[in-house]
Amino acid sequence: MTCRNPILFQWSNDPRESEATLECSQCLSSVELWKLAPVKKSKVAPAPYPASKKGAAKAPVNPLIEKTPKNFGVGQDIQPIKDLSRYVKWPEYVRLQRQRKILNQRLKVPPALNQFTQVLDKNTATQLFKLANKYRPETRIEKKERLTAAAAAQVEKGDKAETKKPFVVKYGINHITALVEAKKASLVVIADDVDPIEIVVWLPALCRKMGIPYVIVKGKARLGTVVHKKTATALAFTEVRAEDKSELASLVSAIKSNYTEKNETARKAWGGGLMGFKSNMKMVKRANAVKNSL
Repeated sequence: MTCRNPILFQWSNDPRESEATLECSQCLSSVELWKLAPVKKSKVAPAPYPASKKGAAKAPVNPLIEKTPKNFGVGQDIQPIKDLSRYVKWPEYVRLQRQRKILNQRLKVPPALNQFTQVLDKNTATQLFKLANKYRPETRIEKKERLTAAAAAQVEKGDKAETKKPFVVKYGINHITALVEAKKASLVVIADDVDPIEIVVWLPALCRKMGIPYVIVKGKARLGTVVHKKTATALAFTEVRAEDKSELASLVSAIKSNYTEKNETARKAWGGGLMGFKSNMKMVKRANAVKNSL
């Protein structure tokens, strides 16, 4: 059945209808539609400028200050400051001493060499150098002045004046060795950073053999300042003035208690054998893999 008034058709909203139909408002006739496309609802166009939210006012911008963004490309702005010590080509002596330190940590070090890692504590070392500075040998200028004054006195009086032997610390490895073998040394002070170490590696054993107290301290340069040299491998006390004998005796007893007896077991122990961070992480990873496989 067809209707001649298609303009009066309207949608049927009856949910019982299985297909979309049109009903005429006059004859109430219905027309079945095949695959009728749904009508799309028209969207309202958005406003050209969104409304600003209340309370979100922009901060005033100073027109005198201009933004100057930096470009860190090649040949552009200067790069920011950073630590470049990793990329520094260090001098050869710095590289050698760092490599030597790492090798002494990684490899097994025999007791004769490992004993030089045990040094005197700071407080006792301060007392030691305080006493040693009282017995510094004369410099070349002081020696020249002394000989000039003695020669002038000899010219005036006509006879040579008798001079007393000064009390000074002894230095020089051969001289100290002779003093130790003759048992004339009261105390021997050895540097821990002598290079090559073969110069003094046997000296502690010789001191123990002859029964002479010895001590290992930090810095051959510090020993050198006592005798007006750049460096000194060892120093030796032989004789001191009467007013300093008690101080030397107390210093020797402090060294025996704080150094000799304390490091007796460490003196016989092997050193080194310490792995680095990367090796430790590899061992941990390997141990975890074995643990997970079980």
